Amino acid sequence: MKKKQKKKIAFICVHNSCRSQIAEAFGRKYLSDIFECYSAGTEVKPQINQDAVRLMKQKYGIDMEKDQYSKLLDDIPEADIYVSMGCNVACPNIPGKKIVNWGLEDPTGQEDSVFLEVIRRIEENILKMRDEK
Repeated sequence: MKKKQKKKIAFICVHNSCRSQIAEAFGRKYLSDIFECYSAGTEVKPQINQDAVRLMKQKYGIDMEKDQYSKLLDDIPEADIYVSMGCNVACPNIPGKKIVNWGLEDPTGQEDSVFLEVIRRIEENILKMRDEK
């Protein structure tokens, strides 16, 4: 019997350094049995946002720097579902079967409380995806 291939989901943000990386980390934690999770951007940063790295490690024990890094859309496989974090710029034309926009503000440079609120919303959205699969 042939094993059913998992659908691929890509979390997209301009720099692929903060929100999309958090979504990829939660996707790997909560959805890895049903989805292959990736994140990417239209530009890259030399490292993942250090506030996001610190808070995800403190609150969830997830080390995003262990297996994740900033990538371009061309660096990941074509996905079945693309999730935009809500970039305040026009996200690229994505050739996916389904595109979802989460409309999340970028917490970069903000206080921890703002980061934690965005992290919480991303976690909620990921858990909803599990329920809706």
